Amino acid sequence: MRRLAVLSLHTSPLAQPGAGDSGGMNVYVRELAAALARAGATCDVFTRAWAPDLPAIVDVEPGLRVHHVVAGPEGPLAKEALPDIVPQFTDGVLTRMTSSRGSVLSEEEGGAFEAIHANYWLSGLAGHVIKHELDLPLVCTFHTLDRVKAEAGPEEVEADMPHRRAEAEAEIIRCSDAVLASCSVEAEQIAALYGAQPSRVRVVPPGVDHAYFAPGNRNQARRALGLPQSGPLLLFVGRIQPLKRADLAVRVLAALRHEGEPCWLVVVGGPSGPRGQRAYDELLTLAEELKVADRLKMVAPQPHELLSSFYRAADICLVPSRSESFGLVALEAEACGTPVVAAAVGGLTTLVESGETGFLVDDHHASAFVGPVRQILDDPLLAERLGTNSARRARGYTWRRAAALLAVIHDELVTGRLVEC
Repeated sequence: MRRLAVLSLHTSPLAQPGAGDSGGMNVYVRELAAALARAGATCDVFTRAWAPDLPAIVDVEPGLRVHHVVAGPEGPLAKEALPDIVPQFTDGVLTRMTSSRGSVLSEEEGGAFEAIHANYWLSGLAGHVIKHELDLPLVCTFHTLDRVKAEAGPEEVEADMPHRRAEAEAEIIRCSDAVLASCSVEAEQIAALYGAQPSRVRVVPPGVDHAYFAPGNRNQARRALGLPQSGPLLLFVGRIQPLKRADLAVRVLAALRHEGEPCWLVVVGGPSGPRGQRAYDELLTLAEELKVADRLKMVAPQPHELLSSFYRAADICLVPSRSESFGLVALEAEACGTPVVAAAVGGLTTLVESGETGFLVDDHHASAFVGPVRQILDDPLLAERLGTNSARRARGYTWRRAAALLAVIHDELVTGRLVEC
């Protein structure tokens, strides 16, 4: 693979994860594209220009560029309004992927693109058109799927472009030359819920940057972050929206405090989605009602590499989401040697091994999480074993490995026959 067009319409890999629409997908796009570039490919990432003063092209590192494509207003745009600007974004990407004559780019212009990798369904809509315009293979990573979210939280789907998305995802999947799944569970969901041909669904697990995310001294991490030195510390990392269930983490804190445990909860993240601000405000109100506001520390979204200090500072990382295609937070926590107590959903079931790296919880009530949390806090030897096993397990996930798997897939597609639709 020589040159790859990566589409990330609704959120930029340069944006800070944890607020607005920025999350694990931002990390995925940037880290995977960077790993491909370091392996010798050229990656051009196309994203919507969200501010008027953005440069047209940002050279991130050798072989990796981010293009800001004007589509709609050059400012924040609600996700519900994004489908309307897909055609303009598609035209803008096509213009940059071809010469002034509309033909492939010359070697002096960087060379022709060999494949398209679309992230999320909105980029998939653009990728579908570009595939047929330029006769290039299309690879899609959806990150979240409408029909999976519908099973986990119907109110989230209702707020997130309900009528069009599932049908669009199905159409994109039918036309994709390969659909990437982060784990076997997601691959099965894509086949079962969308009728995808299993042979075209390829599992490419995301990675973690072990230069940042690695075990360290808990007390030092707490001092560096200005966090309390005494008492157990629970951690929640993620966007504040109903699907992520930060409220459940607060209820776990309240239950432990009621039992006399002098613990703390740190929540790192900001409001996200149409109901994000409401969820954030309700979280603070809930903490007041349960009389644990003095034990809750809300932290604004952090630069990704700085999250490692929060993971190291925590005794336990809570991941109570109702739906997760993969669960990058759980993997990063494990890489730092922090036990994870997570909901038994989606990709989390492939990352957390109950009794070995943490615990999986089948029930979405706070009471079901309290038992495993208490078990870890009451048994230092268990906590140490879980942390050691977690770090060891996480070492198998690297962005270099993900890039190598993806490069093989792209090379197969470039020499094969394109899927017709």
